[in-house]
This record gives sequence, structure tokens and C-alpha cells, in this order.
Amino acid sequence: MGNGGDTRPRGFAARAGGWSARHPWAAVGIWVLFVVLAVGLGSVTGRQDVQQGEQLKGETHTAARILEDAGIEEPAGETVLIQAKDGSTRATDAGFRAAVADVIEAVEATGQVTDVASPYDTNTISRDGRSALVRFAIRGDADTAGERVGPVLKAVEDVQKDHTSLRIEEIGGASIQKQYSDAFGEDFRKAEYSAVPVALGILLIAFGALVAALLPVALALTAVMATMGLMAVVSHLQPMSDTANSVMLLVGMAVGVDYCLFYLRREREERAAGRDAGAALRIAAATSGRAVVVSGVTVCVAMAGMLFTGIAEFEAMGLASLMVVAVAMIGSVTVLPALLSLLGERVEKGRIPFLRRRDGRAESRFWKAVLRRVLARPVLSVVVAAGALLAVAAPALGMRTSELTLDQEFSDSLPVVQTYNRVNEAFPGGSGPARVVVEAEDITAPQVRRALEEFKEQAVASGASHGPVGVRLYEARNVAVVSVPLVGGSDLDKAGESLRKLRDEVRPATLGRVDGVRAPITGQVAGSHDFNDQLVGSVVPVFAFVVVLAFLLMLLSFRSLSIAIASILLNLLSVGAAYGILVTVFQHGWGASLVGADGVGAIVTWLPLFLFVILFGLSMDYHVFVVSRIREARLRGLGTKEAIQHGVITTAGVVTSAAVIMVAVFAIFGTLSMQSMKQMGVGLAAAVLIDATVIRGVLLPAVMSLLGERTWYLPAWLRRLPDLTHDTPPRQEAVPPAPRTGERLKV
Repeated sequence: MGNGGDTRPRGFAARAGGWSARHPWAAVGIWVLFVVLAVGLGSVTGRQDVQQGEQLKGETHTAARILEDAGIEEPAGETVLIQAKDGSTRATDAGFRAAVADVIEAVEATGQVTDVASPYDTNTISRDGRSALVRFAIRGDADTAGERVGPVLKAVEDVQKDHTSLRIEEIGGASIQKQYSDAFGEDFRKAEYSAVPVALGILLIAFGALVAALLPVALALTAVMATMGLMAVVSHLQPMSDTANSVMLLVGMAVGVDYCLFYLRREREERAAGRDAGAALRIAAATSGRAVVVSGVTVCVAMAGMLFTGIAEFEAMGLASLMVVAVAMIGSVTVLPALLSLLGERVEKGRIPFLRRRDGRAESRFWKAVLRRVLARPVLSVVVAAGALLAVAAPALGMRTSELTLDQEFSDSLPVVQTYNRVNEAFPGGSGPARVVVEAEDITAPQVRRALEEFKEQAVASGASHGPVGVRLYEARNVAVVSVPLVGGSDLDKAGESLRKLRDEVRPATLGRVDGVRAPITGQVAGSHDFNDQLVGSVVPVFAFVVVLAFLLMLLSFRSLSIAIASILLNLLSVGAAYGILVTVFQHGWGASLVGADGVGAIVTWLPLFLFVILFGLSMDYHVFVVSRIREARLRGLGTKEAIQHGVITTAGVVTSAAVIMVAVFAIFGTLSMQSMKQMGVGLAAAVLIDATVIRGVLLPAVMSLLGERTWYLPAWLRRLPDLTHDTPPRQEAVPPAPRTGERLKV
């Protein structure tokens, strides 16, 4: 820079945009080929999903590895609850026994089950004598049992019709998997079908023309499609999941539309200012294109933070989000300028009659009025805005996180939830027992058999279980699996205390005394406990990675220590406010009924860290875009305060449109049936809304106004850092920049 009349584009965005504009058909062809190849490869390879035993480290992982190494594939266990509807019928009555016999006969007749056990043989009859459990397993792989359980569920339903005085219902790994998958798929389709028309409607209002509105949606959709294919390919190295797919759709639609929106609005603004199509594209590439690249790289870096958790589900979400952001970013700075070059004035086709032309030059009167007051009283603005956000964030200090039980996750929206509650009430811990995987050199050795019996006795004597404790021996493989119903049942806090007794008291006193024996304890409660431990251990490295890398990117992109520090602090403030809203709504229940979240009382364990990573990345969208425009004005000779006013007001329209789209897409997830999806959607929508209004419209200009020329300060010892500042736009008339403290702005 500082090279006189050299106005050649500098940087990836400007060069990519220039090449695409000059070779539009080649650029479009390459993009279409990429999408088709990605989708095709994904279809051919198929997606590998995260296995339950590979989700975590710790005892859960050890238990899964022992079973895998021994070649033991435990089938999915199912249970049929047979329960008297009145208080007089007992499990010993003839009618009750007949129902049990009919259930056993019906499920065996499907050919899909094995190891059917009568409650009269296993003593699985409740203490009050009103309930009994028929237990069996679904043949084949447990991970796909949900696909084969349908005929068994139908057989149980038919038996229920013949015994109307009894309640006959099925629950288990396969049936829960089926209903969960059906509900999740329905939610996913609802989000997918809603997100596109919502985004398109908002873009129609923003642009007033059908073709201009369709471009961002089309590119976002193709980016999502390509990423789905890439996810399938990558899943053979890093397994994926339905949750990762859902998050990828959410992030992909949001950033894909936003990136195209930034680019398209700048191109329209330059054309409206009288520049020819080629010059408008070059300026858009060098300015908005560069902001898209900086924002995209920052989001990718933030998403990469999830790879440090060591939790397979998080790693899948992080990698899927990273890929869709990268694909959307590349599409926005390559194929979009090619399409704009091909369309020319036809981008205005399909104009909506009752909407006025929106070319990007019109200033927002609302934000102009707000900004005038903010810049007139920057200290008061900072105190009021920051104070309000800190007050909103305050409830987050009392945040309670928990793995959501089935009834918390779905409330009563799924039939299996009611069955789950009834089983837990009649047989505490029976629907989600702890499983002790015992490995020994010789599982039939007398000392091992004795230790197993002692474990069964002490599990009940210690108060960790009411029994019955079951043992399944695999003598040929020297492995035993002990099933222990935990006291506490669906109350994870009480069940967690029972798990602690098993791990810290019962196991060391029994199995732990036998040399060569390993006995990791797994199961739903143990998995939740191990997940929490691992998540807590990953918080510091993930936070540090994301914050440090985001700081460095801002420092290199704007060569200003002040902007880098302010960026981090403002982002932390918006994340804290989002946490506070989550706690207020979902934990304390204020306004929870508006989103159908009554009675949850906790934030799902994985959400705070996930939100931090996602929000820290996404909030850079607006930050980079606004600060880039301010810096551009400053480069052209305006004073810092005038540059702030110009940058904020000229970007207000596009930031508002982008924020409305993001909020709308995220809010769709707040309407889904799964409580974890509701919490994620509400948290993201609230944070984006705060970020685009209070942060970018009030705090950012107020802080920059207070800093004055120190906004651009870079100490001499940092000036050797790589220069990744703004691509050089075509030169315009400008007065010399005002002198200031710190490093000179390069032009």
C-alpha cells in the first residue's frame, strides 16, 4: 500500500471477485460442478454417525471398548409395562397373567425379538403388585433397532385392545430411538421448510425484487446441499449426527444469506451511485467481499474451538458448522459476482409493485437519530447500554445445567414419555439402569463369582438400588454385564448420588478387590455424569482458543489494538446477555409458556459452551462489516467521528435485514418440540438481536467515539505483524487523512 496510483485489487476476495466477473460462466460452472460432486459423493459413501460408546472418554468409553473388543454386541433392550388401571387388580390375578402370556406370545410371533423374560421368572413385579415388566431384546444391531421395532410396537398395541382394563405399553432403547428419530425428523423438516420461505420473504422486503432476493437464498441452499455431501464423506474420519446436521442447516442458512446480502447490497449501492457494473463489482469485491472473508474465517476459527472438547457430538457439530461457513463464504465471493455479472440490470427483475426501490443509498432515519444522540453523549450511552446488558446477563451467574431427561426434552408430546414416567414411578431406575461391564481373566473363577454376588448384595444394601440386580454372563469372552436400577429413577440428581455410591463405595469393596478385574460403570446416568465432567474440563481451553484466535484475527484484519480489544469485550457482553435470557426463560420460567418450555428448570448441559462458540463467531458478521465500512471512510479522509457516523448509518439497512433473517431462522428452532432445540433457537435469536441493535448501533459507535483517534492505535512493537487490512477499493476523491496517534492508516 502507499504505492501511488497502484489500484490493483489486493487480497483473496478482490482477486476472486474480479476473476469471476471476467469469467462468469466458468465460475458458475465450477460451483455447480462442486455442488453436484459433493452431493454425489455423499450419496455414494453414506454418512457414518457417532456411536453411543464413542461419544465420551472415561468409564462410558472404557465399557464400550471392552464390549467391542470382546465382540459382544448387546441388543437393544425393550420392556412392556403391564399395569392395572384400578387399585384392586394384582399381577397374580388370572386376567393379569393372561395379559402377560398374550404379550409374550405376540412379541415372539414378530420374529424380531429374543431373550423374552416373564416377570414371574425375573421378579420384575412392582412393590404394590399392580405393575409388571416383560423384558426382551430386539434382534440385530442395537444402533439400528429403531428401524425394526415397528412390528413389535404394533403387536403390543393389539394386545392392549384385548385387555382394556389394563395398561399395556412398550418402552426401551429401540422404541425411544424410533419415536425420537420420528420427532427429530419432523422437527428438522419443519425447520428446513420454514427457514427458506422466511428468509426469502425478508429479502423480498429488503430488495423489493424477486431475482435479487432469490440469489442469496439459492446460494445458501446450494452451500447447505454441498456441505451435506461433504459431511457424509468426512464422517468416515469424524462421525456426524442428526444434531450436527440440524445445526449445520441453521448456521448455513443464516451465514449464507447474510454473506450474499452484504455483497449484493454493496454492489447495488455502488451502481446506484452512478458507477458502471464492472466498477461496482470491483468495489463490492474489495470491500464487502473482504468483510465476508474476514467474518467467515473468524466464524470458522470459533467453530474449530468445539474440536477441543473431545466430545464426539461437539466435534461433529463444530466440523459441520465450520464446513458450511467455509463453503458459504467461498460461494459468496466467487459465484455471486459471476451471477451479478451475468444478470446485470436483470437482477432487478420481478420487482414487487408496492415496495419502493431499495438501492442501498437511503439512510435509516431511525438509526441516524439514534446515532446522533449516541455520538453526542458517548459516556452516557456506554453506561446505559452496558449497564442494561449487564443487568440482563446477571441471572446467568445462577445458571443450572443438566442433561434433560426424556420427559424434560419432549414434555408430554410423545407417548413414550408418559410410559417412561409410569415405569420410573413403579420401578425407580428401571427404565435407565446403570450397567457394570465386568472384565476378568476368568469370569468363572470363584473369587470373581463371589465378588459379583457381593456387588449385587451391596448395591441394594448401600441404598443405591432397590433391585432386582441382573447379571448376564458371557463366559467364552470372560465378560459379565450387571444391570442395576438406580434409586432416583428419572431424577438425575438423586440417580447421580446412587451412581456415586456404586462407583466410589460398592465397586471398590467388591469387584475392586479382585486382581485383574475391570468394572467400568456405564448407562444413561453415568453417561450424563461423564459428559458433564468432560465438558467442564474443556471449557477453559475452548474459551481461551476462541478468544485468543478471534483477537488475533481482529488485530491482523484492522491493525488496531483498540478495535481488537473492543471486539472481544463487546462479544463477551452479548454472549453474557444471551446466557441471562436463557436462564430467565428456561430456568426461572419467565415467559417460558410463550415458547412451550414450562417445567424444564435447567439449561441443557452442552448449550452454554455451544452458544459461546457459535455466537462468538456469528457476532463477527456485523462487527467486521460495520468496522470495515468505518475504516474505509476513515481511509478516505473523514475524521473518526464522521467515519463512525458514515459507517454505521450506511450499513444500518443491510445489518438490520441480515439480523432479521438470522433472528427469524433461529426463532424457527425455538418453536420445535425438543426443549434443547428451543433453548438453542431462543438463545441464538436473542443474542443476534442484541448484537445487531444494542452492540452495533449503540455500544460500538459510543466506544469508538470515546477512543477517538486512539481507535486506530497500534503499538510500534506490533507493526511487524502481517498486514491483512482492507483490500484497496478503486480510488475516489478524498482529503488527506487527519494525523493521529499510533500507526498511520495505509491507503
